[in-house]
Amino acid sequence: MDIIEHLIERAGSRPRSVVLPEGGDPRILQAARRLHDGGIARPMLIGERAALEAAAASAGVPIDPIESVPPSESPALDTYAALYVEGRPKTSVRVAKRLLAKPLFYAAMAVKAGDADALVAGASQPTARVIEAGLMSVGLAGHIATPSSFFIMAPRANGNPSTSGDPRVSGGARGGGAPLVFADCAVNVEPDAEALADIAIASAENAGKLFGVTARVAMLSFSTHGSARHERVEKVRRAVEIVRARVPELAIDGELQADAAIVPRVAALKARNPGEVAGRANVLVFPDLDAGNIGYKLSEHLGGMRAIGPFLQGFARPICDLSRGATVEDVVAAAAITAVMA
Repeated sequence: MDIIEHLIERAGSRPRSVVLPEGGDPRILQAARRLHDGGIARPMLIGERAALEAAAASAGVPIDPIESVPPSESPALDTYAALYVEGRPKTSVRVAKRLLAKPLFYAAMAVKAGDADALVAGASQPTARVIEAGLMSVGLAGHIATPSSFFIMAPRANGNPSTSGDPRVSGGARGGGAPLVFADCAVNVEPDAEALADIAIASAENAGKLFGVTARVAMLSFSTHGSARHERVEKVRRAVEIVRARVPELAIDGELQADAAIVPRVAALKARNPGEVAGRANVLVFPDLDAGNIGYKLSEHLGGMRAIGPFLQGFARPICDLSRGATVEDVVAAAAITAVMA
């Protein structure tokens, strides 16, 4: 069983409510049906029922057993609007209701109110809008000041048998084929040291929650333990210091070049003191969005890995920002994984 199958099975062992505000997209409708029929999650489509049924008929996907909520007619709209204006003295309930009549913002407030366990969006909405909805409703976790994202990078099931993807396997150039967390590959363009620290802490928490392993966080750079001097290197080092001060029990090292982070032989040559992270990292934190975005796409298209996500992190409740190019299989996997995070 590969890691995605493992997480889908975990989701099905305790199905959670996953709210899907983009019911006009045939991929979302097909994924909702699979989530329902497979007992993976309890999908909740947001939108006018007639419009959803028309889209479903066009896509050839019966949605009769799937719950849907029309935001403007929902009996919860008044409650959500009142919840939204708390702490916003300049916002009226009337303005809040107009905002929450939009499916994405209604869906986010359903998660905030506890009427849904997780939000999955982004098939037709830009990342910035999904983040905006999350910030305006769910809000950030108390110990994190920076919203960010991560990808699960998993070996493909039809790949080399030696990289079959059991998250408990360790050793080898990529942890014996175990999945990796890549962050941040979708949100923060040029994070400073404090933001990098937030990204590292949130990523480590999610790696532990999803894979059941001890997170080993490598803060990546073009330098390993002082092999180069530059302000960008210093930023990464400072981030490591911040994390160690905030979460002293977390296994973290940096700055590390990518090969020194994941290849034991290289770590033994390059790292002054390899410790428990160098050569064995399972969480890779990139120094900026250029590096993260390029890194995950090269790993996917040249390295043969499967990129699942991006999942947003740092929020008080689970939110997934789908890639615009997500397939139905990607949506199902993303919804299952987001449900596990709940």
